[in-house]
Amino acid sequence: MEMIQSSWMELAQHYSGVQVDEFVVMPNHIHGIIVLRVGAGPRACPDSNCANNGQPQGVAPTISLSDVINRFKSLTTARYRKEVSKNNGRPFPGRLWQRNYYEHIIRNEDEINRVRKYIGDNPAQWALDDENPNRL
Repeated sequence: MEMIQSSWMELAQHYSGVQVDEFVVMPNHIHGIIVLRVGAGPRACPDSNCANNGQPQGVAPTISLSDVINRFKSLTTARYRKEVSKNNGRPFPGRLWQRNYYEHIIRNEDEINRVRKYIGDNPAQWALDDENPNRL
């Protein structure tokens, strides 16, 4: 769970113009808000020791939500595999992430507040979730 959380927080370090907002890890899925700004793109050099202070030179390509989600899934999968290998752990039987994801464009302040509340309240709803194997 900590690895998923830290990977989420690192997304903004990998992409200029990308911000992460509310986020929660559930037993079988995640919820999160990603803010994309116009001109968001991959960082040419993500660490501040670079000559250009981690900023791409010239105009950065526009990045899509799918690029950011794919990066997140790749980061977490690579870290998971490394931990399993390092600790002789038992690998997860199957894929860590489903192939696709659900997205929704948030268009105003009222809506972002509603979505933030939904994400924050989601763990309390797990007991009622159809996917919960311990559902009453």
